[in-house]
Amino acid sequence: MIPTLGVTLTTILSVAVILVLLFVVLMVFSFLSVWLKAKSSGAPVGLLNLIVMRYLRKLPYNLIVDARITAVKAGIDLPIDNLETHYMAGGDIMQTTLALINAQKAGLHLDWNQATVIDLATKGTEKSVLAAVRTSINPIVIDCPATSTGKVTIDGVAKDGIQVKARARVTVRSNLERYVGSAQEETIIARVGEGIVTTIGSAESYKFVLENPDSISKNVLNRGLDVGTAFEIISIDIADIDIGDNIGAHLQEAQAEANKKIAQAQAEIRRAAAVAQEQEMKAKVEEMNAKLVEAQAQVPMAIAEAFRAGNLGIMDYYRLENIQSDTSMRKSISDSDSGSSDPGNS
Repeated sequence: MIPTLGVTLTTILSVAVILVLLFVVLMVFSFLSVWLKAKSSGAPVGLLNLIVMRYLRKLPYNLIVDARITAVKAGIDLPIDNLETHYMAGGDIMQTTLALINAQKAGLHLDWNQATVIDLATKGTEKSVLAAVRTSINPIVIDCPATSTGKVTIDGVAKDGIQVKARARVTVRSNLERYVGSAQEETIIARVGEGIVTTIGSAESYKFVLENPDSISKNVLNRGLDVGTAFEIISIDIADIDIGDNIGAHLQEAQAEANKKIAQAQAEIRRAAAVAQEQEMKAKVEEMNAKLVEAQAQVPMAIAEAFRAGNLGIMDYYRLENIQSDTSMRKSISDSDSGSSDPGNS
């Protein structure tokens, strides 16, 4: 019974060892192709490092090894730890590696740390570290104004009131040293547009702008518009320039119309004041007529009182009546004479 138990235990141990060896062999063979590829490319990666990346760190070891091989073949000894760190930070290791290679081939100063910073800063945007390096190597042209705004030209008004319409093309290249945290193309377009408007507005006449379109580009270029941006302005070229409306005349016309309305309003105020004063004078006339009637009503009463007091005799009263009749007759004769001599009545 005892020998049988020993044989059984030995068999179990043998099977376990065989299974472990088989697992190790399969694991080695699964990483052997990647290990041999890295070794033959001159970018060796330890087999244990591959196993740790695959099973402990859960990283795409194939991609990381390919990025290292690409860098080493281009003459850049890129440690595997740097690639792992950048991938775990959420970066694109292949694109960052290609950007580093392009920068080195073009003679640009760009190290791995700076490339990873640009890659992470542009993540989730339309830009990338590779595009930034390529723009630094091959400058791009920016239309001003941008076609996305719907505007065709940038409009300015010279001192003589004539509108000048211009369209510019700005050639820029990336400045890798200040690419992160700096303004992008929109700021370049806004600053160039502001410079064009300022230059046109400072010209004495639109003719000077038409005769010297290069004065716009020279003035705008000398303003240092690329300060604080991710680009370096190489040149500003005026692609098109044309004459617009006579803004000065339109403004003068609008001012004259405004002055006219102001004068009309002031005249209306004076007319209303005159009408109010006329009504006030009529009221005063009516008031004086009322006082006159009141005074005239007191005359008979005064005469009667004079009779009662003996201050006025009957002959004096008749004499007063004759005087009043004579005065009325003279007044009627005078009115008829003045009416017959009026040319409008003939």
